[in-house]
Amino acid sequence: MEFKIVQKATAKHQLFIIENTTSLAQITLIDETDAKYAATAIANEQSIITINKYDRFVFIYAIKAKSTPSKTKEAYRKVGAELQGLLAKQKADDITITNLSAQADAAYTVAEGLALASYQFLKYKTDAAKLAEKLHSISFTRQSITVKEVTQLQVIVDAIYKARTLVNEPLSYLSAVQLSKEIVALGKDAGFKVTVLQKAQLEKEKMGGLLAVNRGSIDPPTFSIMEYTPKKAINKKPIVLIGKGVVYDTGGLSLKPTANSMDRMKSDMGGAALVSCAMYAIAKLQLPVHVIALVPSTDNRPGENAYVPGDVVTMYSGATVEVLNTDAEGRMLLGDALHWAKRYKPELVADFATLTGAASVAVGEYGIVCMGTAGEDVKSSFRASGERQYERLVEYPLWDEYGDLIKSDVADIKNVGGPSGGAITAGKFLQHFTDYPWMHFDIAGVSFATSKKNYTTIGGTGYGLRMLLDFLVNYGKA
Repeated sequence: MEFKIVQKATAKHQLFIIENTTSLAQITLIDETDAKYAATAIANEQSIITINKYDRFVFIYAIKAKSTPSKTKEAYRKVGAELQGLLAKQKADDITITNLSAQADAAYTVAEGLALASYQFLKYKTDAAKLAEKLHSISFTRQSITVKEVTQLQVIVDAIYKARTLVNEPLSYLSAVQLSKEIVALGKDAGFKVTVLQKAQLEKEKMGGLLAVNRGSIDPPTFSIMEYTPKKAINKKPIVLIGKGVVYDTGGLSLKPTANSMDRMKSDMGGAALVSCAMYAIAKLQLPVHVIALVPSTDNRPGENAYVPGDVVTMYSGATVEVLNTDAEGRMLLGDALHWAKRYKPELVADFATLTGAASVAVGEYGIVCMGTAGEDVKSSFRASGERQYERLVEYPLWDEYGDLIKSDVADIKNVGGPSGGAITAGKFLQHFTDYPWMHFDIAGVSFATSKKNYTTIGGTGYGLRMLLDFLVNYGKA
């Protein structure tokens, strides 16, 4: 999708954003009869009014404030998604948006919803050309948006498209090795450094958690290290992002049921996609923040010399873990990455992972479960970013009692904590490998969609990426 500012609106499809019917007089493309029709439709609370002028289509959206600014902006995005459906039926290839309201961000946010709703993954469709959406350009009149906003919108939408595509790729293409290659390509495109550790290096480093999960696979693991260093960073110590990169999860010997579970497990690297594409956006936007990202990656299979329930694994940190469920594999990878992060003496570490079904059951597709040891200033900033982007956070406690649930009789800790509090005991497991301000984001319920809903398309969603970028854009600001 291309975004641009035009001097004059000439597209055959044009959207005008207004606040009330008095603004209808400013739309020179419609006549008095059209204006009366539009006023009636607005009074009836029709979200988008369509006027067919034969040589062009005029769309009118009369904005209506919701109970909070966050809900108002989300309404804008949903209108953008509704507009996408109308434009698809008309096979429109471009549209110009004119904001006649006093809400400065209305055009930006409507376009965001429109663009995100337009994403398609057609790589494996033999009739892709026939199925492809025609819309390829969204333009704005000069008063509707700033150049900086257009640049930001372009980068963020591109990043989300890339994240969705990574999640949608099947294991037959996206092995751990291929994921590392995709990350290298992102680095070359955006301008950040990428180093990939291969299996021999991981064995030398004794990254026991990652290697244990990989034992069941014929494909090797990788550990991708990304770094973006601006000329004048506002943070003296780096922020480290970590993404779970399980490119496919069978559950290992603790085999998952296929229906509604294993059939979607190509998405178990959603955290890796999120942080990798966040790095792409950070570098493209040239944010003044020093950021490092880590992606430990493998598939989890029951073959070869697979690790088994009852095994004791020595992690990269030297801690020992009693494995009671091989389907609790993500925390094994993340434990190694969290210990690796200590070498950077980080200001903050944030990990993103499709970690537990418990988080998905708790909040469904409506938010992210989070927890951590970062200060309240960091937590409140994340919450504010989540509200602004409508990628909301629900914080869980890390009480000591949950730590008792992962104590082992034969090792330092065990990798599952029992039938209750599963999202939290997974977090307590991760906390064991940290000694710095840390946040954990469990995106299990939001990383993959089985049906299209508003601007969220089927498959990978990129949910959480806008929240994270918003946090980093505003990092260090009072």
